[in-house]
Parts: sequence; structure tokens; C-alpha cells
Amino acid sequence: MTYIRITSRNTKGAPKIKMKADKKIVFVVIGLVIGVTLTGLAAGVNPSNNSIVIDSEAEDLEVTIYNTNLGVVKEYRAKYLPAGIINVLYEGVASRIDPSSVRLKAVDSVIEVVEQNYQYDLVSKDKILKKYINKDIVAYLTYGDRKEMIEGTLLSYRGDQLIIRDKAGLIQLIDSNTLVLPELPEGLITNPTLVWILNVTESRKHTLELTYMTSGMTWNADYVAVTNRNDTKLDLNGWATITNNAGTTFNDTALKIVAGDTALFECHRYDLPGRTTLKNNEQKQISLLEVTDIDAEKEYVYDDIPRWWWHGDDWSETGEKKVDVMLNFINSEGNNLGIPLPKGTVRVFTNDKEGKLQFIGEDSIDHTPKDETITLFIGQAFDIVGERTQMDFNKSANWYVYEWAVNLRNHKDEDIVVTVVERTSGDWEITDENYNHTKVSNNEIEWRVPVEAAGESTLSYTIRYKER
Repeated sequence: MTYIRITSRNTKGAPKIKMKADKKIVFVVIGLVIGVTLTGLAAGVNPSNNSIVIDSEAEDLEVTIYNTNLGVVKEYRAKYLPAGIINVLYEGVASRIDPSSVRLKAVDSVIEVVEQNYQYDLVSKDKILKKYINKDIVAYLTYGDRKEMIEGTLLSYRGDQLIIRDKAGLIQLIDSNTLVLPELPEGLITNPTLVWILNVTESRKHTLELTYMTSGMTWNADYVAVTNRNDTKLDLNGWATITNNAGTTFNDTALKIVAGDTALFECHRYDLPGRTTLKNNEQKQISLLEVTDIDAEKEYVYDDIPRWWWHGDDWSETGEKKVDVMLNFINSEGNNLGIPLPKGTVRVFTNDKEGKLQFIGEDSIDHTPKDETITLFIGQAFDIVGERTQMDFNKSANWYVYEWAVNLRNHKDEDIVVTVVERTSGDWEITDENYNHTKVSNNEIEWRVPVEAAGESTLSYTIRYKER
């Protein structure tokens, strides 16, 4: 049987584990042959000195990231493989890989995967010390500039405390906060490793395609919108904020991001331009879009009907409420957009009188297809007030009848229009009104009420609901 070892570039040299000590430093040197060996990775696998090593850098790499803590990795590596039943050790995969998702195939030949194993029991201080119970070690105690060497047998350990029997037979307790180990014991691995038994039909160079899923990868969209002085235009920048906690670095990879609900097979894929490197435990931002001169509309909205209110109640509360400020724009090609916009946070800035950017609010948007209107809640107007008053209520002939008055006061030095919202349910009818309403849906109607500068207007209407 032939053994092929696929390893990682970054595993060169002997690994070291170092931890900072408070008062004294203990160096424990385990006197074995220098060099790391990764044997016993799978049953029947014991790489010999003539094992073939394949560098872990892929010839081509593609990572697709979902916004649900999921990534899909596809990579290609080429290597000469002899014909027959062979063992392949494949390192450099993500430590948070889903082994059940692994798929290996030869691009230009026929290779049968007979068996697959995933080795993920990675090296740690605890595992190293367990391997050296009842074995001789050398410990160096450091007190300032003075060092003291202790030779003996490691009997046990607990946490950072070592129990050693020295050459004189005395038992010594040593606080161990720093360990220097020149080699790993057999059976321990430094990287997650896939182990295959393959049936190769012919001896030649083969291109292998590996695909797997991993957790620890996610992304979200962040937007920055800048409006002009009168809020009729805006510039929009979008960023994909990508987080890689998958347990490996993806060098020079093509990158795709997917927005939407994968469970419902409703999603949209964005192919990001160029190639990039995603380091492990790194957050990176990549530009999604940069669009200028988008038509926008600032809207004042008075919406004070509680969503929990049912029209069978005699709701006679009266009170003032600030008017909401909304910013609307259409995601259309004619408005310099017309692309699916992924769910994310939009931070809105405006230019003040001195031309300096000022932050005015933020809101979140859902996944938005093209040709849909995006509405951002910016905040509440400081100098516009609305007050709703129930003028009358009665019940007759299976109808609940309400008479409302909404007083709007504008303390600005400019004319405005306020949208007044009424939430409805069941069978309803407007029987009287002094401004014409618009039916947005069966559960919502609205009026657009003009209010002069430093003036006020009152919307009056009567609505009736059929008794359920």
C-alpha cells in the first residue's frame, strides 16, 4: 500500500506552546527526537519517510458565504498519484468543517473513494502532558537572572501545576505557566485532517476537486447613504462585511455571497469582483455598490394607532405625538439602481450648512428586489406635532362608528405635507372626510395633509367597522 500525504505550508518547524507566567517561568523540555510526526491518523495509516507531500495551497479556490453562519468551500489541487489502493492525508481544511458534506472527485480521471475519515483531535497542552506521564523530563526554574535545572519523571499534573519525582527521589510541585516543547508526541495533529483510502485507476497527475461546508462564516450588508441639503437626492455605498471564524485562512480566493432564505430555496447570489484573502478570525469589508444621484423623497408620517387596538373598543385616548421622518427611494434602473439589495443596516448622513457630514439616523432594510420602494425611518421631527382626538363613538345596526380629528401643527418655516395613517381590519367604510384618503391595503389607509409654514391643519373623518 502506498501513502500520499497532503500537508500544509504553515506547519513547517516544531510547534511551541507558550503561556505567560506571573512570578517564575518553568521551561519543560521533553527530550525526544526533534521534528513533528503525525502518525496514527487513521487505522492502517503510517506515513513513511518516502511519503509524497502536496502543498496545501490550492491551484484554484472559491468560497461561497451565506448570511446564516455557513460557508461552502471548493478547491482544486493537482498531484501525481500512483495506481492502486492508496491512503491520502489531506490537511489545511477548515477546523469547523462538516465532515458529512465532504465531496472529493477527480476532474479528469476516475478515482473511487473507498473510505473517508476526519481527524480533528488537535494538539493541546493537556494532550501533550498526558503523553509524558511517567516519562523523564527536564525542568528549568527561572528566578530573575538565575536558572535552576530539575531532572526527573513527570508523575502527574493538574492545571498549571506539575508533580515531578527528581533524581534524588524527592517529590517536587512546580507551577507551570510556560512550557517549551521541541516536538509533538506521536498521534497528535496540528491541523484538521481528512484521510481517504482511494482506488486510483492509473498512475499520473490527477486534478482533485474538494467541496465541503463549514460553519463559522457569515456576512451582512452595511450601507452609507448621504443626502443633499433638501433631501431630494442621495448617494449610496454598500459594503459586504464578511467574518471568517471557520478555523483556516483562505488565500487568494474567488468570493461569492448569498442573501436570502436557503431553507426556502429563495436567495440571490452576488459574485464579488477580483480575488481576496480571508484570514482566520478576520472581519473584512468588500464593496458591493457605489451609486450616486438617486432620487429620494423625505416624508413626514403621523401613525399613532396601536397595532394591538381592535375596533370594537371605545378608544378615547388623546395625546400629542411627534411626527416620524421617513426617507423613500425606488430601487429601479431609472433611479440608477435596479439591483437586488441584501438585508442590512443603512446609516444616513447629510451635509450641513458648512458642507460637513452629519449623522442623522439609521434603519434596517430587508432583502429588497429591484423596482421596489425602500423606506428608511430616520427619526422624529423636532418641530412637527400631531394630536389625535376621538370626537364620537357609537354602535348601531351591527356597525361600530368612530369620528376622529387629527390636528397637525407645523413649527417649521416651510410648507410641508404629513401622511396620516389609519390601521383597519375586517369590513370598513369611510363615510365622511375633509381630505381624500388612499387605500394602501385592506388593513391600511392614509391621507396626505398639507400644512403651511408656522401653521396647522386638521384632518376630520368618520369610519365605521362591521361587527364581527
